[in-house]
Amino acid sequence: MTWELRWHPFRGQWVLFTSHRDARPWIGEVVAPEEPPVPADNALAPLGRRMHGTNPDYRGVYVFTNDLPVFSPEAPEPEPGDDVYRTRRALGTAEVVCYHEDPTRSMADLRDDEVAAIVTTWRGRTDALQAQDGVAHVLIFENRGAMVGTSNPHPHCQIYAGAMVYATMDREAEVARQYQRRTGRSLLSEVIEREERGPRVISEGEHFFACVPWFAQYAYEVHILPRRPAASLVDLDEEQCRSLALVLRDVVLRYDALWGFRLPYVLAVHQAPVGDHPHYPFHLELHPPLRSPGIRKYLAGPEVGGGSMTNESDPDQKAEELRAALA
Repeated sequence: MTWELRWHPFRGQWVLFTSHRDARPWIGEVVAPEEPPVPADNALAPLGRRMHGTNPDYRGVYVFTNDLPVFSPEAPEPEPGDDVYRTRRALGTAEVVCYHEDPTRSMADLRDDEVAAIVTTWRGRTDALQAQDGVAHVLIFENRGAMVGTSNPHPHCQIYAGAMVYATMDREAEVARQYQRRTGRSLLSEVIEREERGPRVISEGEHFFACVPWFAQYAYEVHILPRRPAASLVDLDEEQCRSLALVLRDVVLRYDALWGFRLPYVLAVHQAPVGDHPHYPFHLELHPPLRSPGIRKYLAGPEVGGGSMTNESDPDQKAEELRAALA
């Protein structure tokens, strides 16, 4: 049996590892891996009808403003608060990025140029949105699969650009800044050095590599790390964007090959808030909700009630499973 606390360097908090519990008997809920069919005439497809208009007959990547955005330049001024119950206008915007005109394709099904175009679009939209008044942070994320709550399975991601810095990225910026001030070294460089030639690497490219990190919070959590430190997508050139895209696609291919079905996941681009954050540890994270076929990783008492994650798996072993998935 194993009980171990591991420090999450990016978050500055402990993760409890109890890998012996991965084999415990399970008579709880078992979820089906089947996904609902994607209709060709859905609201994200070419010529699809949305709440506030009709899509063009697009090909490749298509970006539009969300019909029901979480941030808006027309956000009203809220009632004034105080030092305890503070308020602020929800200024900003939210966008949808459709990956491809074919609703049956996911990231794993795209050609090199098609998947590279997605990452290049992310970089361009980050650059443009950061310049808008009131935007403090640009969060890019993909919810893939019904199990993580996607409302439309047409392949797409979302971009939230608003007046709020999301808590995880705010925490990562502060932890990295403190580490640099205390040691004179880059926190991201330290993690890269430990992971890029280690036993947890599952995919490698010229400028990026993917691993199940030593401090993973989920069984099949994958981080995609740059070989040279960066703070955000806008720091990448065309070649680096392409390298990131190809490694990302390879990770999704491995997810899908692992158990023979499209593995649901949440993907998030971790990039610096707007402003001067040169030490921010830019990376991508993918979090599948399943810890085995049909069995979900539930956020329960320790996670929801206690606020700290427990991982009932061994990152080295899970990395080996993902490496072997495409062997």
